[in-house]
Amino acid sequence: MSVSGIQGHPLEVTVVGGTRLKDTEWISRQDPYVCVEYGGNKFRTRTCTDGGKNPTFQEKFVFTLIEGLREMTVAVWNSNTLTYDDFIGSGKIHLHKVLSQGFDDATWSLQTNTGRYAGEVRLIMHYANANRAATGKANSAPRYGAPVPQAHGAYYSQPPTAYPGSFPYPPPAYPPPPPATYPPAAYPPPSAYYPPQPYPSPPQASACYPPQPYPSPPQALAYYPPGPFPGVYPPQY
Repeated sequence: MSVSGIQGHPLEVTVVGGTRLKDTEWISRQDPYVCVEYGGNKFRTRTCTDGGKNPTFQEKFVFTLIEGLREMTVAVWNSNTLTYDDFIGSGKIHLHKVLSQGFDDATWSLQTNTGRYAGEVRLIMHYANANRAATGKANSAPRYGAPVPQAHGAYYSQPPTAYPGSFPYPPPAYPPPPPATYPPAAYPPPSAYYPPQPYPSPPQASACYPPQPYPSPPQALAYYPPGPFPGVYPPQY
């Protein structure tokens, strides 16, 4: 895959550590550090005191990419206090994979000035614009998650009325109902059969029940004659 359009884009480089480095010390343990150079920009890690042959750094640097430049240089040195630093080895780092795929985690071999093996150094590189360059020709397509125009009107304008293929057997066809031979009779209103009966007004009390004259009470003399009755209850002496 051809890579173009990298001018000015950032490239992250993490120096993880070294493995089986050439030992330049005879008595004590060596103190290695790493220098990374790209297009005139140079970064140096901290010194791993007593790191020996397998130092650890875990330091990240950010380089500005240059169009047409596809490799960088890495060199490992041993730090000395009283004398000059000792050169351990150097190597070339190719950037084609990280620029095309966006990520590269690899171990690179080092060589001495005479071309002998001097150990390895591990780098993790990350290029965030790799995916943009790969998909630059498909900018017209909607991004993932973007709503598609007119999608709702095409699929959700009305609820589906049939679901073909949802049943293994077709539904039975029911014959249409026969035509009605007897037209429905119009039911007359209830008043035709049961006309409302007028309630008769209550009879006058005088017409049905004429007032009865109450007879005057009989005279007491007619029923209770005064005095004892001779011959029936002789008087008591």
